Amino acid sequence: MTRQRAQDDKAITALKSLLGQRLSLSKSDLALHGRSESYFAPMLPDAVAYPQSTEEVSKLVAICAAHELPVVAWGTGTSLEGHSLAVRGGVVVDFSRMARLVALRPEDMDVTVQPGLTREALNEELRATGLMFPVDPGANASIGGMAATRASGTMAVRYGTMREAVLALEVVMADGTVIRTGSQARKSATGYDLTHLIVGSEGTLGVITEVTLRLYGQPEAISAATCRFESVEDAVNCVILPIQSGLPMARIELVDEMMVRGFNLSGDAGLPEKPHLFLEFHGTPAGVAEQAATFAEIAEDFGATGFAKADRPEDRSRLWALRHGAHYANSALEPGKRTLATDVCVPISKLAEAVTAAQRKSRDLGLTCTIVGHVGDGNFHCGVRVAPEDADELKTVKGFVNELNDLALSLGGTVSGEHGIGIGKQAYMTREHGAALGYMRALKQAYDPRGILNPGKLLPPEEA
Repeated sequence: MTRQRAQDDKAITALKSLLGQRLSLSKSDLALHGRSESYFAPMLPDAVAYPQSTEEVSKLVAICAAHELPVVAWGTGTSLEGHSLAVRGGVVVDFSRMARLVALRPEDMDVTVQPGLTREALNEELRATGLMFPVDPGANASIGGMAATRASGTMAVRYGTMREAVLALEVVMADGTVIRTGSQARKSATGYDLTHLIVGSEGTLGVITEVTLRLYGQPEAISAATCRFESVEDAVNCVILPIQSGLPMARIELVDEMMVRGFNLSGDAGLPEKPHLFLEFHGTPAGVAEQAATFAEIAEDFGATGFAKADRPEDRSRLWALRHGAHYANSALEPGKRTLATDVCVPISKLAEAVTAAQRKSRDLGLTCTIVGHVGDGNFHCGVRVAPEDADELKTVKGFVNELNDLALSLGGTVSGEHGIGIGKQAYMTREHGAALGYMRALKQAYDPRGILNPGKLLPPEEA
C-alpha cells in the first residue's frame, strides 16, 4: 500500500465517523457521481459525501486537508466541461441535502439559499412574492453550481449573469475555515472583492455553502414571439440593430436550422427548418406591445417571415422549454452518439462573422452541428454529435472546436461565455490570459496550498 493510499483510507475512515451512512462507498453512487453531461469518460471518486450543514462541510474539508484527499463539490452534475468529474479521485460533496431557502427579504429584493437548491425550485418558492430569479441556464442547475461556474442563460441580455446576481457568499476554505464575503448592500468599497473572485472559480478556491442573490420584480406583462430567416447571417444581423438601438429585450435567442430539426425530431415542434429567433419582451402592457411592434418592423427589413406572438403563459412556457432543452434535443440527431457542447462569446459587432464561419466550417467537415445562442450578448453554442470511441471523428470535432476558439480570440472574444473551463478548455487559458495566468496560479496556491479543491480544473498543468 502506497503512502497516499494509506492517507486516503485514514481520511475515508474519519469521514465515515463524521457522516455515518451519509458517506457512500457504493459502486452505483460512485458511478452516478463519476459522470457528467459532457462527452468525457467517467472519472469515479473514492467516496460521495452528503453533508447537511456548513459545520459538516467545514469538518469534512478539514479532514480531507489533513490527509490531502481531493474535494469536488457537486450540485446536479449538469456541467458541460467536466467541472464535477473526480479527475484525481477523492470525495465528491453532494449538496442535495443542503437545498433550503435560508432567508427571503422581499423588501430588500434578495434571498439567501443553500447551494443545492435548484433555480427552478427557487422560482417556485418565489412565485407568490411577485419576485423572480432570472438567471436560467439550459439545465435545472443548482444555485451553488451556477455561482461556481459563473453561469448565464437566456435572460442575461437584460438581467445579467451570476456575476451580477450574487451579492454575498458563505464559503468553506481549503483548511476548513468558514468565511463570509460580501453583504446585502448593493455596493461596497471595502477591501478585495472576494465574492466575485469565488464566483466562477469552479470550486478551485473554496466550497460554497450559502449564496445571497439579487432578485427582480416579476414584470407586469410578458410577450414572446418567434420569427424565421433564410440564413443565420440574416438572423444575427437582425439582432444587432435592436441591441445597439437600446430596445429593452428580455430574451433574444438564435436557433439554426439544424437545431430546429432536432426540436422537430425530439418533440414534434412543427417548426419550419430554417434559422429562428425566439424573443421575449418584459414591461407594461403598452410597453411590451410597442417593443414587439418595433422589433417586428426591424426584423422585416432583414427578411424575417412568420412573426408569431406567444402571449399566453402556456405558449411561452412551451417555447422556452424547447430552448432550454436544446442540449437534450441534440440526441435526436444521430442517435447513439454524444454531444460535444462548446460555447464562445464575441463582441456583438463580430457575431454574424463568427456564427456564419462556425456553421460553414462544420458543414465543410461533414459534422452534425447545431448552433444556438444568447445572441443579444454575443454568446453562442455549438453542439456537435460525436462518437467518442471513434478516434478519427473525435479528432475532427476537436479540431473544429479549436478553430472556433481561435476565431473567437482573434475577434476580441473569449473561449467560453458561460460553460467555463473545467477540463475541456484549459489549453486556451494561456493564450487568452497571458501573464495574468501566473497571478491566477498564485491565487490558487494561496487559497489552496495542498491543491485539494477540485484539482485538475480551470488552470492548465504547469508544463502546458
